[in-house]
Amino acid sequence: QVQLAESGGGLVQAGGSLRLSCAASGMRLSSSPMAWYRQAPGKQREFVAGITSQFTISYTDSVKGRFTISRDNAKNTADLQMNSLKPEDTAVYYCGTGAGTRSINYWGKGTLVTVSA
Repeated sequence: QVQLAESGGGLVQAGGSLRLSCAASGMRLSSSPMAWYRQAPGKQREFVAGITSQFTISYTDSVKGRFTISRDNAKNTADLQMNSLKPEDTAVYYCGTGAGTRSINYWGKGTLVTVSA
């Protein structure tokens, strides 16, 4: 059974940094696309960043140049380094995997990121 567990969320001031980590079990991460999504209060869940099994990376425009997605197949983890955080980045962040970075079948429970002004 595929299980994903996010960690690393918290409260940070605007301009600060956080590193989120997603630990995968019940699957071979090396053969799977991984993605980070977020859901702000009152809004739909949205794509943030994705990395394929071939290490092709994509980002939503609002985080380009500030966020970096990475994967460590040996550790079965996928991380999201978030720099220059803004209050509008406040959301619950979820990692997911599936048929593609935009086609998610499995989700973690999420980790809350709060950016204060």
